[in-house]
Amino acid sequence: MTTQYDQPPQVAETPPAPKAPFARRAWRGRPEDPAWARPALWALLAATFALYLWNLSASGFANSFYSAAVQAGSTSWKAFFFGSLDGGNAITVDKPAAALWPMALSVRIFGLNSWAILVPEVLMGVGSVAVVYAAVRRRFSAVAGLVAGAVLALTPVAAMMFRFNNPDAMLALLMALACWFTVRAVEDGRTRWLVWAGVAIGFAFLAKTLQAFLILPPLAIVYAVCAPVRLGRRLVQLGLATLALVVSGGWWVAVVELWPASSRPYIGGSQHNSFLELTFGYNGLGRINGEETGSVGGGGGGGMRGGGAWGSTGWDRMFNAEVGGQVSWLLPAALILLVAGLWATRKLGRTSVTRASFLVWGGSLLMTMVVFSYMAGIFHQYYTIALAPYLAAVVGMGAGLLWERREETWAGWALAAASVASAAWGYVLLGRTSDYLPWLKWLVLVGGLVAALGLLFLRLAPRNLALGAAGLGLVAALAGPTAYTLSTVNSAHTGSIPTAGPAGASMMGFGGRPGGRGEGVRGGFPGGMPGGMPGGQNQRGQGQGQGQGQGQMPPGGAGGQGFPGGGFPGQGNGQGQGNGQGQGQGNGKQNGQGFPGATGEGGRMGAGGAGGLLNGANVSAEAKKLLLADAGSYTWVAASTGSQNAASYQLATNKAVMAIGGFNGTDPSPTLARFKRYVADGRIHYYIAGGGMGRTGEGRGGMGGGSGTASAISTWVEANFQKVTVGSATFYDLTKKSAG
Repeated sequence: MTTQYDQPPQVAETPPAPKAPFARRAWRGRPEDPAWARPALWALLAATFALYLWNLSASGFANSFYSAAVQAGSTSWKAFFFGSLDGGNAITVDKPAAALWPMALSVRIFGLNSWAILVPEVLMGVGSVAVVYAAVRRRFSAVAGLVAGAVLALTPVAAMMFRFNNPDAMLALLMALACWFTVRAVEDGRTRWLVWAGVAIGFAFLAKTLQAFLILPPLAIVYAVCAPVRLGRRLVQLGLATLALVVSGGWWVAVVELWPASSRPYIGGSQHNSFLELTFGYNGLGRINGEETGSVGGGGGGGMRGGGAWGSTGWDRMFNAEVGGQVSWLLPAALILLVAGLWATRKLGRTSVTRASFLVWGGSLLMTMVVFSYMAGIFHQYYTIALAPYLAAVVGMGAGLLWERREETWAGWALAAASVASAAWGYVLLGRTSDYLPWLKWLVLVGGLVAALGLLFLRLAPRNLALGAAGLGLVAALAGPTAYTLSTVNSAHTGSIPTAGPAGASMMGFGGRPGGRGEGVRGGFPGGMPGGMPGGQNQRGQGQGQGQGQGQMPPGGAGGQGFPGGGFPGQGNGQGQGNGQGQGQGNGKQNGQGFPGATGEGGRMGAGGAGGLLNGANVSAEAKKLLLADAGSYTWVAASTGSQNAASYQLATNKAVMAIGGFNGTDPSPTLARFKRYVADGRIHYYIAGGGMGRTGEGRGGMGGGSGTASAISTWVEANFQKVTVGSATFYDLTKKSAG
């Protein structure tokens, strides 16, 4: 049994008709398309581009961790290749370098500015919408493709991450391409499409390591079962695709691992200067079991209903208050439509491309969702952008297929169920931000229910009435995520853990937006620290944090303590104040020491502690002038513990600043001996106090961590070099010995 969707694309009779000019084909599309289809696609892409460009520069350098690496790559080809955090090539970011390359090339061409860094991410977002449209349109209708593209464009987390400089934008685009190529391979059995899928996943590995492999099982199984060629050929093709994956993703790894460690930067995020260790440890199994060496607290386990520093795990994680508003608006509807699509294609042959499409996109959605739901290690809400292309494709395909089969009673009921699910869930999500457009949840609920009533009787309704019901259901389903998306693009997002939507839309994570209500800190430290901080008690922590604007911090999770502002509470309930200079107060003790803030300069929850870890410092004109004086005589104008503090000064001066200990100051690089050698050779001008995770009880950092190396360097510098105070920031001139 076959359907219109399983027919191969029409081939022109001989003699072939003359080809239309390229411009006409680009505007008009396929001959069998409605006249409005291709112009509607261009309108969708233009609208997505304009939406994602809106207010783009408000985020500044967004995540300064990656922006510093982009700046370094724009000044040094060696830093470009390795993904170094600075042009002096001291240490790399804790990911492969591929996601940085488009941004670094853009900065080389257009100079260091917000637009040059973020516009490549916007283009990846527009490209992802185009890929999802093309994948759905090829086997379903143009309307189905447009619905899928619109769902992706209006998913809040997508609207945020396609305007942000984390690696996830490139990952989402390449994963969508891999799914599209796999379906094309199932369609005609050609090896080249499967090889291209392997290449896409290989380069996705170079964007965000093992996360790229989450969808390998469904893609490989679907092709092995459904491809229209004999089994032996299928296995050979899968082998060639695997080879393509290994080559496209492994060439860079091989170069890095074989390059003499003494002449390349230290591999950030690893404890032994090894990219393979980083891949299979901190960025690999550590994310699953929570045992990330050098992590900011780790996961603390998870299990079926576990919870650690990164939020509770379990089947409902994608729907909870921490994550739900980011991506799950149409997730219940997508699951209903996936089941309906598989039911509708149950009697088709093994090689049905329609069913394979549901299996590829739906399998990728389910596989990624399950892993995210139960991973006990580091997990942030923005990771869920990986779900957005799969979810959008399933919604478009399911809605398109059921609309074509609307004469069958069950299809109308399935569409009605999807409409009710999206309306009810949209009502719940909007209710979680009760002060944000309080009337919208009622419109969404009523609109979705009215649409469902009309969809129940599709087979009996006149076409215009049926179209009206379907249109109303779509509008009701998209109203909530559209409102959150508009709130997202109207807001600045900075730091390491941004969240989409209005204030209060997520109860987890740091960073987000400077200024405004609830924007000093977007939520508490995820779930609280596991088991309490050392010497602390397993109680819920509460606090007020102040960044640039007053931030309201929700309670930390059970079994841990909240992180207020730049300070940290001690035992039980505490008040903490992060006032830019990082002065922290707590009513409890941690191993006999309170957790102070940072001495680093200004704002964004303070420059150290959690603030310095996840947001950088505000660099004054005086500090910038100090660092730029005779800057050309040094490899690094300064060094500072932790990447965010170092990145802020590097981006302000456009000069290399060494990040001691990498992202959070826990990587054992450089050693004290090497740092002393750099100083003796006159390669570093200043040491910037504060930043990273620092040490307890001494006014630097705030989590009682940092590596022993970072602490040893700090102690040695303070004991031997002259202190220079500029405003609220403290520097040590490494060219001038202290009098003592």
